[in-house]
Amino acid sequence: MILGVSCDQASFKELEFRPGLNVLLADKSQGATDRQSRNGAGKTSFVELIHFLFGAEARPNSIFRSKALQDWTFTVSFSVNGDVVKASRCGKKPSKISCASECRGWPTKADSEFLSNGLTLKNADWNRDLGELWFGLSEPEDGERFRPTFRSLFSMVARRQESGGFLRPTQHFERQQLWDQQAILSHLIGLDTTIPARFQELRVRERITADLRRHAKSGELGRYLGKAGELRTRLAVAEAHSERLRQQIGSFRVVAEYEELEREASRITGEINGLNEENLADRNLLRELQASLESEHRPESPDLNKLYREAGIVLPELTQRRLAEVERFHETILQNRRSHLESEINSADKRIAERDQTKVRLDQRRAQVMGMLKSGGALEHFTSLREELGRAESEVTTLKERLETAERLESTQTELNLQRNQLVQKLRDDIRERNQNVREAILGFEALSQSLYERAGSLTLDDTPNGLNLSFHIDAERSKGITNMQIFCFDLMLAEIGMRRGRWPGFLIHDSHLFDGVDERQVAKALQLGAERAEALGFQYIVTMNSDAVPSEGFKPGFNLDNHLLDQRLTDATETGGLFGVRFN
Repeated sequence: MILGVSCDQASFKELEFRPGLNVLLADKSQGATDRQSRNGAGKTSFVELIHFLFGAEARPNSIFRSKALQDWTFTVSFSVNGDVVKASRCGKKPSKISCASECRGWPTKADSEFLSNGLTLKNADWNRDLGELWFGLSEPEDGERFRPTFRSLFSMVARRQESGGFLRPTQHFERQQLWDQQAILSHLIGLDTTIPARFQELRVRERITADLRRHAKSGELGRYLGKAGELRTRLAVAEAHSERLRQQIGSFRVVAEYEELEREASRITGEINGLNEENLADRNLLRELQASLESEHRPESPDLNKLYREAGIVLPELTQRRLAEVERFHETILQNRRSHLESEINSADKRIAERDQTKVRLDQRRAQVMGMLKSGGALEHFTSLREELGRAESEVTTLKERLETAERLESTQTELNLQRNQLVQKLRDDIRERNQNVREAILGFEALSQSLYERAGSLTLDDTPNGLNLSFHIDAERSKGITNMQIFCFDLMLAEIGMRRGRWPGFLIHDSHLFDGVDERQVAKALQLGAERAEALGFQYIVTMNSDAVPSEGFKPGFNLDNHLLDQRLTDATETGGLFGVRFN
C-alpha cells in the first residue's frame, strides 16, 4: 500500500494516500490541449513517477533525466508486511535506489551496499526484491528464459497510456510479445508459468527451422545442405572410397630404392623390346634367305651338239670341250651361292637363339623386379595415399554432418508438431488440475462485469496450439469504451485474486485514459465498485481524473466521491499548479 509520494523540491505537490479508493483530481482549464497533458496538471506524470520509483528503466529520454528534473530526488513511502519502507531515486543516478532504515527484513542480497541511514540497492536488485516480496518471484535457474519479471507484472498494476496499456486487457505494452502476456497471466491467475516459456522456446525453434528451411532451398546454404536422399548416396560412395584407401594403406609396404627398381624394370623392358625388334629383322632375313635358297638351282643347258647336228653343223672337239668347262663353272657358282645362303641362315638362327636366351634371362629379372614393386610402393606414394585418405575421411565427416542436418530439417517439423501437441495437452491438464484458480478468475470477472452492466460478461480461458488464450465478452461490446471496461473488470479481478493469495503490491492504479469514451454512469459504477472491492480486500484503488470528467450521476445513495478525493488537487491553469510545480518542455 502506498502511503505517500514526496520530493526534495518544495514546488512538488506532495501526495498522501489512504486505504481504499483514492482519486487524484486535476482541473483542466478552458482551452487546454493535449500538449499540456504531460507536464501540465501531471496526471500521466504521476503514473510515470510511480513506475520510476518502482524500478522502471530510466532511459535518456525519460522526463526524470531531463534538465528540469534530473537533480530532483523523489521518495515513495509504502508498507510491506506491516513495515514502512521509504525509497528514493534521482534521475541523475537512476541506477541506485536508497532505502530508509525502516525496511527491516528486506530480502537484500550480499552485493548490496549498506549505508548509515539504510541501504542502497542497484535498480536491478530493487526490482528483484520487489518481485519476491509482492509477487513471490524466485531467482531464475541457469538457462531459464521467458519467465515473468517484476516489471512486466507491475505494468499490469499501473498501466501506462503511452505504452499502449489500454489497448486490450491482456497487454500492458503495444508490442508486448505473446509469451510475456501468457507468462504474466499464468502467474497472476495461478497457472504453471513454465508452459508459456516452453511454448516460446518452441516458437524460437520453429522460427529458426523455418529460416533454415527457407535458406536451404536457395543460395549458398542450399548448395551446401542439399537433399537428404542425394547426400545419402554421396555419403555411401565416399565411405566406400575411404574404406578402399584404408585397406590399401593397411597392406602397403614401403619398398627401399623403389625408384631405382622402377628404372631397372623400365630399362629391362627396353632391352627386351630391342631384342624383339632385332629378332624380327633376322626372321624377315631368314624368310628372304630361305626363299633365295629354294630358288637357287642349275639352269637347264640345251644339247648344243644335237642342236647343231640338226642344223647340219658338226662342232669341232675344241668347242665341245669349252662348253663342258662352262657348265662346270656354273655348277661351281651355284654351289658357292647355296653354301653362302646356308651359312647366312645358320648365322641368323644362331643370333635369334642367343637373343631368346637373353630375353628369358631379362624377363626373369624383370619379373623379379616387378614382384618387388607390386609388393609395396615408394614412400612418396604411401604419403600421398595417406593424404588422400585424410581428404576422403574429411569428406565423409562433412557429408555425415550435412546429411544429419538435412534429415533433421526434414523431420524437425514433425517433431515440433508433436511437441506442440504435447504442450497443448500439458496446458489442458494444467487448467484442469488448477480448475479452482481458473474458476475464481472466471467468476470474478463475471461478477465485476455484472455490477457494471445488466448482463454479466464472460472470461474464457482456452488451451490453443499457440498457448494460453484469454478472451472477453460483454454485451453491447461494440459500444464506445467497452474495451476499457473489460480492462477495468480484468484488472480488478487480478487485484482481488492477487490480494487473496498474497501476490499483489496492495494497490491498483488507473490513469484517467481508462475512462475515455465510457458512459458517465458506467464510470460512476466503476469508481464505486473499485471503492467497495478495495475496502473489502484491504487494498488501494488509485485513479487519476480530470474534474470535468467526474460523473454527476450514477452513484448509489450514500456514496460520496468527495470522501475519496486526495487533499492535493492539480491544475494546468497556472505554471505552478501541476504535479511538479514547474512547467517544462
